[in-house]
Amino acid sequence: MKKIEFAIIGSGVTGLAAALRCRELKKKSIIFEAESTNGGLLDNFSLNGFRFDKAVHLSFANEKKVREVFDKSTYQTHPSDSYCFEGKNKFKHPVQNNLKPLLFREKIELLISFILRPKLKFSNYESWLIGQYGEKISHRFPIKYTLKYWDIKPSELSTSWIGKRMRRSNLLEIFLGAFVKKTPNHYYVKKMRYPAKGGFKSFIKPLINDAKILQNHYLEEVDSVKKRIKFKNGEIYQYKYLLSTIPLPKLANKVHNAPEKILKCAENLVATSIDLVSIGFSRKVVNDLWFYIYDEDIYASRAYSPSVKSSDNVPNGCSSIQFEIYNLGENSKFSKQELFGNCRLALKRFAIGREDDILFMDHRRLDFGNVVFKKGMEEKRDQIISWLENEGIFSCGRFGSWDYFWSNQSFMSGYETVDKAINAYNEK
Repeated sequence: MKKIEFAIIGSGVTGLAAALRCRELKKKSIIFEAESTNGGLLDNFSLNGFRFDKAVHLSFANEKKVREVFDKSTYQTHPSDSYCFEGKNKFKHPVQNNLKPLLFREKIELLISFILRPKLKFSNYESWLIGQYGEKISHRFPIKYTLKYWDIKPSELSTSWIGKRMRRSNLLEIFLGAFVKKTPNHYYVKKMRYPAKGGFKSFIKPLINDAKILQNHYLEEVDSVKKRIKFKNGEIYQYKYLLSTIPLPKLANKVHNAPEKILKCAENLVATSIDLVSIGFSRKVVNDLWFYIYDEDIYASRAYSPSVKSSDNVPNGCSSIQFEIYNLGENSKFSKQELFGNCRLALKRFAIGREDDILFMDHRRLDFGNVVFKKGMEEKRDQIISWLENEGIFSCGRFGSWDYFWSNQSFMSGYETVDKAINAYNEK
């Protein structure tokens, strides 16, 4: 049996940042990766000279440690301008602040509803939306979007995840945007960074190059008493410290003799999966960095353009787009052909290219997209994390912490958890 000081499960940005911190502290570590490539959600893939990230990735990190790593790559910046499609209407984001494309009668109805919005206690996301924007704006836009993006009713969601992601209502902003075309950008950051070459994964290449990573090591079992981890390939390692970045409910089920109450908590943690439909075009037909889709008959909730992020992502003179279709749980609601047909419908409706511009369409799935903040989830999540830490197992990152982390937050989660694990060990 082999021994290792720090065993890190997963070679995404969280595990890579944990390995970085281990090197700084002169601690030996090995990252165990289930797949044959590294990077997790920040990995990418190439097709016929086109490169696609796994969903939208743009960096607005401010943390010094993150920037030290990411800024080793030459990058370009983009304004955080995004758009929203509803039928033939195209709005600036956020849609409630940019209602000008609507007919006068429609705008008046929405504005009156906004003025008369009820004062509600925010018991769930739906009541938060109605309290912010009123009934009509909420039902026309964010409630529809919630059903597509989260694949769950907004009344079943908590509000702990919102943070800066949703613009709070502002009387002047909403009225101004209903009648004036040129409005301020109200996104929570003003500029986004993206590598000039190599896709978003280039930001973490320095970490991959410096880490010791064993690929094709799928975690099968954790024995927290004997401090051993067993992999599907039969290898067993004994560890001093164990950090995991795999989805929290999966980790709980891999720990030997986990108590029934913890397994019950894990059963209640759900996430969305994502169908990615990636499309390459023979000419430049995509202009928007990314956009949101409110049409109920269009399966995708949002799309982005790798070619707008960087021309290095496509052959010369070409362009590309990737649609994201979310599903509650790990099973897709649609067949590949249904997805392709629906994305063609979206392209036609939003006037993006012609049928004969399409060079190819590709489909692949991400088993985990976003943590779903069902009401009461946070208590069950925290119970699992607390129990794991009592067992000397430290779970971190987007899915390890079971939280709505951006890439920079996932980085810092892994980086800081190394110190947390060491301090906990020293206190025993």
